[in-house]
Amino acid sequence: MRMTSFSRKVVCGILGALPALASSPLSAQAYPARPIEVTVHTSAGSGGDVISRAIGEIVRREKFLPQPFMVNNRVGGSGALAYNYFKGKRGDPYFMLSVTGTLLAMAYRPEINIGLENYTPVALMVIDPQTIMVPADSPFKSFKELAEAARSTPDTLVAATTSVQGTGRMVVYLIEKAVPGARFRFVTFKGGGDAVTATAGGHTTFTTENLSEGLAFVEGKKLRVLAIAADRRLPQAPDVPTLQEPGYPITAGTIRGFTFTAGVPKEAVVTMEGALEKVSKTPEWKEVVKRNIYQDIFMGSAEFTKFLAQRMEEYRGFYDAVGLGKTKP
Repeated sequence: MRMTSFSRKVVCGILGALPALASSPLSAQAYPARPIEVTVHTSAGSGGDVISRAIGEIVRREKFLPQPFMVNNRVGGSGALAYNYFKGKRGDPYFMLSVTGTLLAMAYRPEINIGLENYTPVALMVIDPQTIMVPADSPFKSFKELAEAARSTPDTLVAATTSVQGTGRMVVYLIEKAVPGARFRFVTFKGGGDAVTATAGGHTTFTTENLSEGLAFVEGKKLRVLAIAADRRLPQAPDVPTLQEPGYPITAGTIRGFTFTAGVPKEAVVTMEGALEKVSKTPEWKEVVKRNIYQDIFMGSAEFTKFLAQRMEEYRGFYDAVGLGKTKP
């Protein structure tokens, strides 16, 4: 994918800072000398929470680091509470952020003032595909039926999403673009776990959140999966069709990884990247990936940095459509 001048500036800004970080040594103690706090902007049971705790447990059990992860759920303001908190930890290698697409949305909001140059990406662990899930007793048996209902009776079907700028909400936007005349209402929740619970209870028509977050309800016959927003069927769910199969060119998934703030010592980045790469190769992690139906895509710090800049360019149209680029009064 060709990078725009904006993307190249962001990448060069982040990567160019890395050599300078090496001149900022950690204390004489080996890093890490105390627990690493992992900030998660969504509620307990959400995808970011689940993956952070799973990785933390593997790190602890396999002794990949001498200190544990301590997950800190800071929920509120569609992620702004957590991101502003994390922004205040600049240069501190004892704070990491659990990354989703919300990082990009926050970087696009001028009033938040925390662009990509404020981060030191550490690693991308997986991509968590978005899905279309309906209650088990829903009259819709296929995505095409749901799309036709949204076209013929606009503004009647209700989607459950995590935030107005999240990947789940973006899928609703992409469906409206792909289906002329289709219009949805949507309700936002503090996390994907809350969104899928509402749909399983019949309180919303469908959810566009991650299959991993709704998997327990799918297995418990409370939710049905109509389609997955991936470019091909997943080996863990071979019976679930993609949105592309019935002719809707929609692919979307929640990125799940970790970042430090800008200004952290280079040796901390190297240490943490190495630990997370070790996690990605363990049988325990492969089982987590399989069980949660993730796309297993590990990227180290430099590659993840470029990926985020490219993804920002891809999302610009959606962010502008929902008004993220406008300064709030």
